Amino acid sequence: MIEPVLEFKRVSFDYKSEPLKDRVPILEDINFSVNDGEFISIIGPSGCGKSTIFRLITGLEEPGAGKIYRKGQQAIDRLGRVGYMPQQDLLMPWRTVFENAMLPLEIKGIKQNEAEEHVLKLLMDFGLKGSEKAYPGDLSGGMRQRLSFLRTILSGSNILLLDEPFSSLDAITRLTMQEWLLDQWQKLSKTILFITHDVDEALFLSDRIFVLSQKPNSLIKEVKVPLGRPRRVRDLGNLDVITLKEALIDELRPRTAT
Repeated sequence: MIEPVLEFKRVSFDYKSEPLKDRVPILEDINFSVNDGEFISIIGPSGCGKSTIFRLITGLEEPGAGKIYRKGQQAIDRLGRVGYMPQQDLLMPWRTVFENAMLPLEIKGIKQNEAEEHVLKLLMDFGLKGSEKAYPGDLSGGMRQRLSFLRTILSGSNILLLDEPFSSLDAITRLTMQEWLLDQWQKLSKTILFITHDVDEALFLSDRIFVLSQKPNSLIKEVKVPLGRPRRVRDLGNLDVITLKEALIDELRPRTAT
């Protein structure tokens, strides 16, 4: 039996800073599990709790009820235990590409020679070789995202949280980065949770898709993507995938009173 690397068991959350009379739960009695090496996308309308799930996983927020588990053990101290790549790359503009990539290893206290050797190899693997002395402002959008993902990898965690990392990219660069991400995920054998508003992106990247509706969310609908691996963009033209895409879009449409 495969043991999940991450589980939410009856997790609820609301912001206690709001007045009690105005307080609406964002998540209510949520359950899900993620297996080692899976690629999971989370989709849903704005404000439905996608980023809140990430904040709970990282330990930036604590559940009001329920428990979060890592590898079968309740995860109480979660800060710094997963790699997190936010929507904005948060690269330090005054540090070079090499210096930005070194930052996670500096924080962990890795010996400089060892850290430099590791980072130089990864810069080559990530298509950043030759740009070591450049600054973030000199890089293309795709290169900035590759550097940001490299820093996330260097956190050392097997679980990576990517919050709409390609949303600011143009269509062609976005597609290139999706293909690049799949290649890196398969090489690195990481577990990825990926927030997106793009149904095509979720279908192309994922093993499963978690669908959230308007808050309060008391149920996450799980959808298995009917595609094998490796996969290519044209596989999205598969009839089963087209049918699933239409169902997901319908699921995400705002419900209006009749």
